Amino acid sequence: MADARTTTRSTTRLAARASRAVDSPFFTRAVFVLIVANAVLLGAETYTGVVAGWLPLLKTAEHLFLAAFAAEILLRLAAHADRPAAFFRDPWNLFDLAVVTGAFLPFLRENTTVLRLLRLARVLRAARFLPQLRIVLVAVGKSLPGTLSFLLVGGLLLYVYAMVGWTFFADDDPEHFGSLGRAAFTLFLLITLDGLGDAVRTGLEISRWTIVYFASFVLFGSFLLVNLLIGVVIGSLDEARREAESDSGSPKPPAAVPPAAPEPLPLLRARIAAARTALDDAERALTQVAPANAPRAPQVRHGPAASSVAAGDARR
Repeated sequence: MADARTTTRSTTRLAARASRAVDSPFFTRAVFVLIVANAVLLGAETYTGVVAGWLPLLKTAEHLFLAAFAAEILLRLAAHADRPAAFFRDPWNLFDLAVVTGAFLPFLRENTTVLRLLRLARVLRAARFLPQLRIVLVAVGKSLPGTLSFLLVGGLLLYVYAMVGWTFFADDDPEHFGSLGRAAFTLFLLITLDGLGDAVRTGLEISRWTIVYFASFVLFGSFLLVNLLIGVVIGSLDEARREAESDSGSPKPPAAVPPAAPEPLPLLRARIAAARTALDDAERALTQVAPANAPRAPQVRHGPAASSVAAGDARR
């Protein structure tokens, strides 16, 4: 039992000290500087001259960065030593853990492409230390369900107009409308208004009514559909911003304070003896003061005087 209490106190002390280190502004700035420096190193490795002349130094720097990021993850784990489940409930902690530990796995280290992608993912960890960027990323994730609906509507619109275009323009313009795939690709480019003038001129050479076809498609595809997507993203951005404000406004739980160490037994006995002496002195002082302040008992009269007093009371 004593060993369990000792282990609990040690875990609580460790979590409290690690939490103070992780929550300090210096730690946040240091990790952010490491991420930026790692991004600069990753970009420098794309230059052949730099790699040829500084390859050993670049390798050493990469190992140092990996060690620093591993120490960061260990420190964050130590900050959650008394509540490890809270560490794994945070998506950013899971992302950081996957990115850092992936570089130590043998089957990933042997794959150069995967290793470079993992090193590139370290740059994305900068979003953890930039609140506004974090809000944007959360908004993008929240907009995915609405984006899927947008893709379904957009695919249906492309399919209908591509079939209509293939029906009317396949013989006269086979390069752009010769098949369903070509027609859909042409219309997809028209959503961005790229080549709209050439497509309208080609259509007018076929029939004057093609202006209705292209105008309606641009209206639905380029203006209505794109604005619908913008509305979905803006709605998700507002929701993510409100959640961030509510999280920042909610009171944080107080940091765990390690229990005080038990006092030595002789000192505890001396304090108990002093308390007993003080209680005895207070009791003696009370017994001395009590007789002087006690109310006097009424005197009982006897004889004729008492009889007269009683008779007077009866007459009254």
